[in-house]
Amino acid sequence: MSLDPSPETVAVIGFVSLFALMLLRVPVGMAMGLVGITGFGYLTGLAPALKLIGQTTMRTVTDYSFGVIPMFLLMGAFVSVSGISRELFRAANTFVGHWKGGLGIATIAACGGFAAISGSSVATAATFSAVAYPEMRRFGYPQSFSTGVIAVGGTLGAMLPPSTVLAVYGIITQQDIGKLFIAGVVPGLLAILMHMITIGIIGVTRPGFLPAGKKASWHERFVALRDVWSPLLLFLFVIGGLYGGFFIPTEAGAVGAVGAFIIGILRGKLTRDGILQSLLQATRTAAAVFTVLIGALCFGYFLTITQTPQNVTAFLTGLGIGPYGVLALILLMYLVLGCLMDAMAMVILTVPIVFPVVTALGFDPIWFGIIIVMTVELGLIHPPVGMNVFVIKSVIKDVNMSTIFVGVLPFVITDLIRLVILILFPLLATWLPQRMIG
Repeated sequence: MSLDPSPETVAVIGFVSLFALMLLRVPVGMAMGLVGITGFGYLTGLAPALKLIGQTTMRTVTDYSFGVIPMFLLMGAFVSVSGISRELFRAANTFVGHWKGGLGIATIAACGGFAAISGSSVATAATFSAVAYPEMRRFGYPQSFSTGVIAVGGTLGAMLPPSTVLAVYGIITQQDIGKLFIAGVVPGLLAILMHMITIGIIGVTRPGFLPAGKKASWHERFVALRDVWSPLLLFLFVIGGLYGGFFIPTEAGAVGAVGAFIIGILRGKLTRDGILQSLLQATRTAAAVFTVLIGALCFGYFLTITQTPQNVTAFLTGLGIGPYGVLALILLMYLVLGCLMDAMAMVILTVPIVFPVVTALGFDPIWFGIIIVMTVELGLIHPPVGMNVFVIKSVIKDVNMSTIFVGVLPFVITDLIRLVILILFPLLATWLPQRMIG
């Protein structure tokens, strides 16, 4: 009688080992790679495992389609260093700053504009902690509301294209990244609208809680718009090129990076030091993402030979609770994991397991990608982890974590409602991708 553990037992040991390494603060990419290669080597032998490391690493860093990640990261770095965030906030504020809660609405609008160019939730939250928070406090906005708005505004970076999380989801599931980007447009705009409505409701139901600012003249509004038209035009050009079939995602990222560089130079906002800072920032972030990707792919091969995705699919589909019951379980899992893990780590670790379940149940993979990102967004702001909350706390030293979580609570409720809306009406995510050219 053999005492060797079965592949299923090895898979369980692998997951336990992975979470143990993560609790020991081992970077998630390295932890997944270490567990994946060790498990793969145990089941197939040392030579195949060593060969897997080389093949996976080389294929990841040389695959042309993976170039979409560093290109869009570079585009976002150029825009961030150019100081466009402050100009976006100023432009939005001239139009709505005189309303009750107008500075909050302006922050959401500016976060949406910045997220649509940078593609990073964390960068958006960090940037507007320095840009919008002092203004809101100067006009007497409560700490909880001010930080809550910035935290939820930061989440827009995960949904609006170009989104790094959506790009990674597309790579893992072999879905069209261009379609995923376009699919995020309507849900992203819906998020902006619903967050603005939430601020409006708070202003109406709590008189005096959100003061109004000074009304700007039309001349001031046009001057403010003059400062932001070029980056917004760049965004429309890149996304329009994707939608019209003129660019594939990697080409769109390259065009966006070059365009952001030229705009920064022509406007005198991008100095030699700024260019170097942008290159270093994009390189560091891309290296971190690729490290996690390589580790995730190695871990994915380990899961494949243990037949974990097939076993999970058989288990969930056999529960007899129907497709939407299984979907509810998956989303609940993501909400729980959001308390413990980073958004990118959640997607990379879990999607290879749950994606076969979703396709077996007949759900649209593009729509599911948007659903996953929306759920991951909630993980960025809900306790006890809330990555955006930690980022804001690191920038704004005099605010308590509990204060920020109180501020995000109304927006968490709004996001849950938005998630239900998208589940009930999948066409909100699939209509635009279905009409893409090419």
